[in-house]
Amino acid sequence: MKRPIVEIDEELCDGCGLCIPACEEGAIKIINGKARLIGDKYCDGLGHCLGNCPRGAIKVIEREAEPFDAEAVQNSPCSGRDGHEDSGCPGGFALSGLEKSPGTQNGKGALKHWPVQTHLVRPEMDFLAGADLLITADCAPVASPLYHSDFLPGKVALLGCPKFDDQAAYRDKFKAIFSRGDIKSITVLSMEVPCCKGLLRIVLEGMDDARADVPVKNVILDLSGRLKEEVAVR
Repeated sequence: MKRPIVEIDEELCDGCGLCIPACEEGAIKIINGKARLIGDKYCDGLGHCLGNCPRGAIKVIEREAEPFDAEAVQNSPCSGRDGHEDSGCPGGFALSGLEKSPGTQNGKGALKHWPVQTHLVRPEMDFLAGADLLITADCAPVASPLYHSDFLPGKVALLGCPKFDDQAAYRDKFKAIFSRGDIKSITVLSMEVPCCKGLLRIVLEGMDDARADVPVKNVILDLSGRLKEEVAVR
């Protein structure tokens, strides 16, 4: 069938990857340093990725293409089902230096890497090299208006919920990250509510499993987002 679909000009593409997070269907991957459409059936042709390409390498054309398959998108590795890694997922594609990307020039945000969800971060990602980690309960950035100004600058954020997420998976992920041997420091940022208390425990268990010796600071916010307690744990 003939339908709208994304076309990528490989001559213009420099492989920056800024189109990846914009594609909710996970239809684009960086392969051999270039953005490529991994399959016609994954592209809905709406072109959400267009405005994120600083090189103008992406456009929507009309050509003969396999129909868009929403079920295939749901069952792709990007969906998180079947234990797949998220290497092809928009949420799991590693980016650093986000201060260079569109929309981050106003200086208000301190985030300079992607992804931020702990489950999506892989231990080999470059932005973890020599990092000062800010392991954050995912309610904390919403509660604190000062998250970007007071807590995040100079740090790599990893977000998660110790109550609703898989604690064993977090512990294993932290073990793998700490086993790199080049993490400089860890700040655990959580809320004063009881369900947040498990975050520090999981982090410390991951450190013990990795036999890592890294400075750890525990920062607790009250429900209004104000600093309640800050303690050096190790």
